[in-house]
Amino acid sequence: MASTWPRWEVFKKDNDRKPYQAVGSVHAADPEHALLNAKNVFVRRPAAVSLWVTPASAIYSKTAQELENEPLDPQNDIEGEHTFQIFRKSSHSRSMTYADHVGAVSATDPESALVQAIEQFSKKPGLGWWVIPADAIFASEDGVAPAWFEPAKTKTYRSQAEYGFKDKKQRKAGTKKR
Repeated sequence: MASTWPRWEVFKKDNDRKPYQAVGSVHAADPEHALLNAKNVFVRRPAAVSLWVTPASAIYSKTAQELENEPLDPQNDIEGEHTFQIFRKSSHSRSMTYADHVGAVSATDPESALVQAIEQFSKKPGLGWWVIPADAIFASEDGVAPAWFEPAKTKTYRSQAEYGFKDKKQRKAGTKKR
């Protein structure tokens, strides 16, 4: 019998001055498992101060092209407002990050939240938007931050390009045109 764990999207905050950024996904059985997997996959060497995870199924997403071709149809018939966290992709230049956290809005449904987000946070053009109910986001606890994130600060991280040659003579030989 083949079964798979659900996919969880991972958001990492590198430091207190930067926003949360979508860095990838993990598969996990529950939120705690997703946070542990996210820590092991995304915080082994780069710095971090906090992680968020959310089930991929909780994300309402739209690309700029979809927004052009399909107008939003906010429902506004669900009782009560909810908080939604908003992420925007504004550049293709960063290959590892899908979207940056730009803020939160209160709305009755995801489409209404996206309408508000575009009005409030679209100083830069958005190539894509993610709207996530705040109650679907699970965060690393403040108390675990030193144990989870401090060890990564002392590990050296080297770019793959730094491993190519042992010495200058081999480096020069490797760059000769043939």
